[in-house]
Amino acid sequence: MIAFRLAFLFLALLIDKVVGDPPRLWARVPHPVVLFGKAVGAADRRLNVAGLSPAAAKSRGVLAAVMLTLLAVGCGLLASALFSGLWLLGAAMEIVVVAILLAQKSLADHVGAVSFALREEGLTGGRQAVSMIVGRDPQTLDGPAVSRAAIESLAENYSDGVVAPAFWYVFLGLPGIFAYKMINTADSMVGHKSEKYLYFGWASARWDDLVNLLPARLSVLFIALGAWTAGGFAAMKRSLKIALADHGKHRSPNSGWPEAAMAGAIDVQLAGPRVYHGVVVNEDMLNVGGSRNASPLHIDRAIKVFDHACNWLAGVTCALLVLQLS
Repeated sequence: MIAFRLAFLFLALLIDKVVGDPPRLWARVPHPVVLFGKAVGAADRRLNVAGLSPAAAKSRGVLAAVMLTLLAVGCGLLASALFSGLWLLGAAMEIVVVAILLAQKSLADHVGAVSFALREEGLTGGRQAVSMIVGRDPQTLDGPAVSRAAIESLAENYSDGVVAPAFWYVFLGLPGIFAYKMINTADSMVGHKSEKYLYFGWASARWDDLVNLLPARLSVLFIALGAWTAGGFAAMKRSLKIALADHGKHRSPNSGWPEAAMAGAIDVQLAGPRVYHGVVVNEDMLNVGGSRNASPLHIDRAIKVFDHACNWLAGVTCALLVLQLS
């Protein structure tokens, strides 16, 4: 069974790398993540009502996280049962579904758009482009901060959008990748520390931390390998060194790993103080010995490392498949 999933994942990675998320398709039919978001929104509206005590809000948040996960697992089991009965057609459909739930090309395209906008339209264009992929207040960002935000998003989402879905698919099949995407979507929607979600979103945030624990650390290895083939042995060594030394400076128990690895890979400072919805988040800089002035050039270098890291993920998947079949 794992051999089949490794083969399907390898093909899905290739499809996603080439095709990505065609905008014309998703303009006509809802993307699966949009459907996950609707489920999270429904749970939020029904369970996170005004006037709840902190304990009640936290309990309802736990209930929402459990229900949403079970819903995703159930959908994954149904899809698996359907596809397994359709032989080659079912196999093709499963590969396409997995490809849809990965985010290689779309992520590189969105981050590349920030580099292009900074070069062609200046700071105003860069702020507009980066606002599409990060939650921080764009008007508080200068040019280097826009570049840092784009690179941080690329690194974090390499873990969340590529490595983690692949990891959970290999081990648990469609139920695993469906559940992961639901948990990750819930965290992005309700797992932040605003007044409305401080207690209700606690379970979703902690659940997301747990399911990303191993993938975030695995992503460091792939980013370091990507740094090696994109920039040489010194870049790989620096990527691993900074990941080990600086990951704990990040407020997230997981995001600091890929972000620090990417900071070392391209030798630029990342993170630091930033503003989310009017609230200042103070963090130390990652890779304090790196360049202080992130630029579109650094974004381009990060995309190159990301592209190589994706290639390494596909290569390791293929190697594991060969070992399974031997």
